[in-house]
Amino acid sequence: MQVSVPSDHDVYLFHEGNLFHSYKMMGAHIVEEDGQKGVRFSVWVSHAKRVSVVGNFNHWNGNSHLMKPVEQSGIWTLFIPNLQDGEIYKYEIHTPHGEILLKADPYAFYSELRPNTASIVCSLEGYEWNDSKWFAKKKKKDSYHQPMLIYEVHLGSWKKKPDGAFYTYRELADELVDYVGELGYTHIEILPILEHPFDRSWGYQVTGFYSVTSRYGTPQDFMYFVDKCHEKEIGVILDWVPAHFCKDAHGLGKFNGTPLYEPTDERIAERLNWGTYSFDYSKPEVVSFLISNALFWMDVYHIDGLRVDAVSSMIYLNHEANNQFVEKNQFGGFENLEAIEFIKNLNKAVFSQYPDTLMIAEESTARPNVSAPTDIGGLGFNYKWNMGWMNDMLRYMETDTSHRSSHHNLVTFSFLYAFSENYILPFSHDEVVHSKRSLLNKFPGDYWQKFANLRALYGYMIAHPGKKLLFMGGEFGQFDEWKDLTELDWMLFDYDMHKKMFDYVKELNHFYKETRSLWRLDHEPEGFEWINADDQSQSVLTFMRKGKRKGDYCIIICNFSPDVYYDYRIGVPSQGFYKEVFNSDAERFGGSGQLNEYKIKVEKEPYNNQPYSASIKVPPLAVTILRKVTRTF
Repeated sequence: MQVSVPSDHDVYLFHEGNLFHSYKMMGAHIVEEDGQKGVRFSVWVSHAKRVSVVGNFNHWNGNSHLMKPVEQSGIWTLFIPNLQDGEIYKYEIHTPHGEILLKADPYAFYSELRPNTASIVCSLEGYEWNDSKWFAKKKKKDSYHQPMLIYEVHLGSWKKKPDGAFYTYRELADELVDYVGELGYTHIEILPILEHPFDRSWGYQVTGFYSVTSRYGTPQDFMYFVDKCHEKEIGVILDWVPAHFCKDAHGLGKFNGTPLYEPTDERIAERLNWGTYSFDYSKPEVVSFLISNALFWMDVYHIDGLRVDAVSSMIYLNHEANNQFVEKNQFGGFENLEAIEFIKNLNKAVFSQYPDTLMIAEESTARPNVSAPTDIGGLGFNYKWNMGWMNDMLRYMETDTSHRSSHHNLVTFSFLYAFSENYILPFSHDEVVHSKRSLLNKFPGDYWQKFANLRALYGYMIAHPGKKLLFMGGEFGQFDEWKDLTELDWMLFDYDMHKKMFDYVKELNHFYKETRSLWRLDHEPEGFEWINADDQSQSVLTFMRKGKRKGDYCIIICNFSPDVYYDYRIGVPSQGFYKEVFNSDAERFGGSGQLNEYKIKVEKEPYNNQPYSASIKVPPLAVTILRKVTRTF
């Protein structure tokens, strides 16, 4: 990493909002200058009267190492010889109002373990990556036409040691990565591991945007984790939080004694729901900071994608309901124009350097073109979480089975817009916390029916157009909601139905990956066709998923009632025989064993707008998948 005194050109780009690798200029870098080894410090603190580097090396004496301003740029810099990797430091900032602040480095690559708050000089050099084959393979495929199964995980509560200590990045690389690979997931999505002071913020309230959290080890340890994921052909997605930051005294808030990273107007700066500050996207230096940060995780840690948190709250001025006033933009609208411009520039910058990456928006409104390119008016993401589908499905599945026929539209409505964006279908951590209950425990019925409902929901998700995401614990039917201070309830594997749920998810995932028609045309209308969307009286849906090749299709029958239908007629597109290739009601999954065990013969009787039809057995609270076979059996 080439580092030197900030150049005029880089300073210019930084103030224009176009220095997209500003972390190479800013922060603390181990360098050699004039034949001496030491550390070059650079920090943006406009309007400061004086800035010093302080730490153990100078007994935290602000008079010892005064930084020099770079002309009128607001950037201060200093080379300190003989400092080494591991030194702790902060910036002592004298404000125009007579305050003296101690601030952590916004560009620090490593930080002390909470509750300590100092930055740590840390070289990011020296790790030998072994993932060139992974990236070569990824370049040959586009994600839109590939299977995508994302396992969302909070590293601190997936599994803990007997004494309650966290697993390290390296230990997780050996346990978590193998576990995810066995289940058939293609990606791990990690809740934010940017440095944060409060465990229970889950990483969503950040103080160190460039600092991988020290809770689980060092930067090199996290590199090892990512490397092991790639070795197992698992991509790594990082939750990223450019919407806001926490107010802790050592963080970005009022960095120079006045709003610097946040808007000047506190009514706009305050995130009342979260107790945080918004970023000010009208400041070019903030834009340089954030876009550089996104690229930093790809440059340095080989991250395969970012899931961008709280996009709606960024792009709408009055997104939080408890605002004390209504704000409008200069044209009288309610969009945050600077935030929208930032997002577009972010995505353009990322894709210009990493065209194969994933940029995923957690965007909860009906705003169009979130995953459309910027040159046709889109925000420039390539994926968007389908929050509408998730909310509708959970509302439907929580309804007693005797009343589901009155809410059939909740299951079918998503197909009206399924191809308007490149969607990911998420059952995330947000749905299993704050007394919402676990997925399993949301559902009506007795013990058996709860598991059957969950199997049906997962089967329907796999068959529905869009990529898939499931939060940890859902794969074995965690009965309690997520308890973020402890580990998952691994003892549930001692109970037969939970072990069978794990086996079900594993087999379902691998079946999905092997069945091209379930993902080849995920984002194109040609990949889907209704057979019968209107059997609300029996709570049954029948549809086809299609691949690119002629004849590559499967038929999905979803029964959301507890009844078995023994002679249920469905329309089919061609003559011949069909075979049941997947059934969530199989006994090995904990089901009742209502299977179509023999060949299914097609009859020359038009039905459901199809030229032919067949009579099948439809199991209770289950998903059945049929595929045409070319020979009898």
